[in-house]
Amino acid sequence: MFIDAHCHLDHPYFEDKIKDVVLRAEKASVSKILTNGVDPMTNRLALGYSEQFKPVECCLGIFPPDNMKLEAERLGRHYEDFSVDDEIKWISKQKFVAVGEVGMDFKGEHDAGMQEEVFVKMIKMAQKLDKPVIVHSRKAEKACIELLEKLECKKVVMHCFSGKKNLVKQIAENKWMMTVPTCVVRSEQFQSLVRNVDINQLLCETDAPFLTPYPGKQNEPAFVVEAYEKIAELKGMVVEEVKKNVFVNFGKFFG
Repeated sequence: MFIDAHCHLDHPYFEDKIKDVVLRAEKASVSKILTNGVDPMTNRLALGYSEQFKPVECCLGIFPPDNMKLEAERLGRHYEDFSVDDEIKWISKQKFVAVGEVGMDFKGEHDAGMQEEVFVKMIKMAQKLDKPVIVHSRKAEKACIELLEKLECKKVVMHCFSGKKNLVKQIAENKWMMTVPTCVVRSEQFQSLVRNVDINQLLCETDAPFLTPYPGKQNEPAFVVEAYEKIAELKGMVVEEVKKNVFVNFGKFFG
């Protein structure tokens, strides 16, 4: 009954341990794991894992290309340019549950115009296919919200939202979902989000292998239970109540 609404099983960290990671999640009663693609390579890996492992469902998307290129350069890795339009055509023909991970990222050098152009294309594809859109909005929270509102996007999941309280309120008023990552166990910002957002608009995620609840240990889908337990503590609920609410919330957007 636990759901990890956002992770990255395509990450190299999982490459030689993917079967064990999924098995540990199943043993922890995690019934659904949503793995997100961000470019042609990771989209195909995500799709493949969804076909290989029963609990895994895939989200296919395009992360801001300029951000991905800068990150690759920072890590000394090769970045291969690709056609956004061709990838959108490929995505639209696949079996997947949501468009993600997409959005805008204004951390460091960025091309805001190009990022918005790609994001608009992804939103319109999601609307055409009636799929939820999973939004990354680091340092671009206000811009992302304004664009989503302008395009009248309804099925929106704000992934790991770190914006100001007035923007959290704006998201809530739009009836969008917000994900609570496992690092909520030690993050006052996400604890504040949980306190201020109705349980009916919350989902839980790991963002694995990132945002671990255990310092010094890589995150994985089995650890999503930590987010449920912290929400229960902060809301004065029992974990079973949180599980039921999150399950219903997930069904509203993902069917």
